[in-house]
Amino acid sequence: MTAELGAILPRRRTGEEPLHLDGSAHGNLLGFWSWAYSGLVGNTLRGALAEYIVALALGVAGEGPRVDWDSVDIRVPGGPKVEVKSSAYLQEWDQARLSAITFSIAPAEGWDTVTGAIDPARLRRADVYVFCLLKHQDKKTLDPLDLAQWSFYVLPTSVLDEHRPGQRTLSLSSLLSLDPVHTDFAGLRAAVLH
Repeated sequence: MTAELGAILPRRRTGEEPLHLDGSAHGNLLGFWSWAYSGLVGNTLRGALAEYIVALALGVAGEGPRVDWDSVDIRVPGGPKVEVKSSAYLQEWDQARLSAITFSIAPAEGWDTVTGAIDPARLRRADVYVFCLLKHQDKKTLDPLDLAQWSFYVLPTSVLDEHRPGQRTLSLSSLLSLDPVHTDFAGLRAAVLH
């Protein structure tokens, strides 16, 4: 691979960086973030927010930006590789009833973010899973930024591999039957790093 076509690793930005044309600023990155990523209840952004919340709890949110499509969601230096999954009772759309809580646990191929190489072996690559449940059930007061509205369930990957080896999704009741550590945000770091 030539240097000109090597990996473009994300760099942390402040939000003040301007969109520019011929030396003139036309808005800034913070404006883009606000415009594109304010819908924190949607499945995609809620998942990224859950990763950030877990990274905050583990003290690694300042380590660098999130890397899309990495083989694991969070790498704790000298610690575990962490996979983060999220689910919620409430969705952005009009609902007839609360959503059933399920989490994706499908074994997957691995991808090296630097080399672009794919490892075709389908497995779970993290050491531990953190299942993040946005548990709040009132749309009028839902606030994904309120950490009290979340519950966290921590489970070693080895438990999933032993009891649910090929399973692709996991319901909340099935997760609870595996006896995960249930915690709030304040206890999340200890539950993951025990």
